[in-house]
Amino acid sequence: MASKKNKARSARDANPRKFKKKTSILVIEKTEYIDYKDVDLLRRFMSDRSKIKNRRVAGNDLQQQREVANAIKVAREMALLPYATRVASTRTGGRRDRDGGRDGGGRRDRDGDRDESQTEGTDAEATGDDQVDTADAGTETAEVEA
Repeated sequence: MASKKNKARSARDANPRKFKKKTSILVIEKTEYIDYKDVDLLRRFMSDRSKIKNRRVAGNDLQQQREVANAIKVAREMALLPYATRVASTRTGGRRDRDGGRDGGGRRDRDGDRDESQTEGTDAEATGDDQVDTADAGTETAEVEA
């Protein structure tokens, strides 16, 4: 009887898609010592938001990853690298755009007065109040008559 480890291993070996193990930048460039002052090298192991990439993504082995992480932490402490970077992005159809924004769907002019031509019918369209179910309509009339 096969153990759980053997079942998992046999399923992985049966997969026809073979993946190539990613090689580290340190191996390609034959870097012997990771210096915290080498900011260009350390930035290659960081994401666009200044997070340290993990071993699987960077292709480092355990010892290399420890050295890179420690060098990045020292460089951050010395203010050579940022702790976090704010990424500017444009909003594309978020929650605010769906319901008309903060001001209830109407646009405001410079004085802060609401332009009512923009707001007509937006509340009914957004909530679907203009369509009444026939089952609900029958119960409402029964309650009114009683």
